[in-house]
Amino acid sequence: MSANQHHDKIIPVDLLTGFLGSGKTTLLLRMLEEYRERGLQPAVIMNELGEANLDGEMIGDGAPMAELLGGCACCTVRGDLGLAIKSLAEQYRPDVLIIEATGAANPLELMDGVADSSMYVRTALRSVIAVADGPELLRRRRAGQSRTFRLMREQIHCASRLVLNKTDRLDPEELVEAQQLLREWNPHAPIVATVRAMADLAWLTGGDPAVLPGEDTAVLRPEGTSLANAQHRRDAPDGCGPSCGPACGHLHEDKLHTHESHDHEHEHNHEHEHNHEHEHNHEHEHDHEHAHESHAHVSALTHYFRGAVDSHAFEALLRSLPPDVYRAKGIVEFRDTNSRFLFQYAFRETDFMRITPQGTVHNVAVFIGEGFDREALRARLHSLESHS
Repeated sequence: MSANQHHDKIIPVDLLTGFLGSGKTTLLLRMLEEYRERGLQPAVIMNELGEANLDGEMIGDGAPMAELLGGCACCTVRGDLGLAIKSLAEQYRPDVLIIEATGAANPLELMDGVADSSMYVRTALRSVIAVADGPELLRRRRAGQSRTFRLMREQIHCASRLVLNKTDRLDPEELVEAQQLLREWNPHAPIVATVRAMADLAWLTGGDPAVLPGEDTAVLRPEGTSLANAQHRRDAPDGCGPSCGPACGHLHEDKLHTHESHDHEHEHNHEHEHNHEHEHNHEHEHDHEHAHESHAHVSALTHYFRGAVDSHAFEALLRSLPPDVYRAKGIVEFRDTNSRFLFQYAFRETDFMRITPQGTVHNVAVFIGEGFDREALRARLHSLESHS
């Protein structure tokens, strides 16, 4: 691979979630070993709540690693996640990047952090792998509802792959009970029962571990997944929604304070204001209820623009997004204003901020949700570029 090809490739990101002692780090070490055996260079981001990352010492010198210490990656150090991804990607150009999150992390917030990184380096989230300690899972279920139990359920609920670990410590009836519980919380993610986290890498990544499932997209959920409408999840205790989750207890503000704020005043006849007090209850031209192979199994789509697009057309696309796209962000260049903007979309409201980057940033759009038609959205994005 040439230097330019290596620079332009999209780095797949695999996210490992699970509580302390579930076998996450054991699985990580196995993944690293298999990546190396395949001739691939992995990089790792490890996150711990304390001031020292003891698990990180086990990685050794075999893979470039960044550590996020002192808080969960979706809270106090969440802003550092994108920077850590950027640093590893630029310095080492890995073939794949693995994030091992603390048990207190909400998966969707971590997905949001990966989306942030895609503005600076070419990355895309590929898989969310939840590791569950079988005996501990059943113990907590029998003990009744708790904050930890609810977050455990949320992590399982949001995963694209489920690893039920320590099954040698379960009798046959308990194994069936644990599998049924996972299936209840996540009806469609494949499940593998393991001892000492022995899981196949190709199974974990959904195919060839060296590539993404599509040219500009990361497939995260198996076909058929359908969760509650994302618009109602901001405060849901166990939903895979955009709030931080029960272990965090607060909402996050995603503001970029280093750039000039603006109200999206374009240099054309664009009279409506972007204060988003108006409602987005317009009729859509596109029927998203039709059957489609890629419908209802994608949680994130990352699209890198080839050039500038028309501002009116891009805003029309955002206004007509289906309700199941509950988060979008990125950087876009408008050819009719000769400007670049950071945009953020959440719950059918959009904010734009004019930026003048001092370094290299990519024109990219990342859409997070479920149940939306990936191919239809991708086609509309390509259409924007073809009319540029």
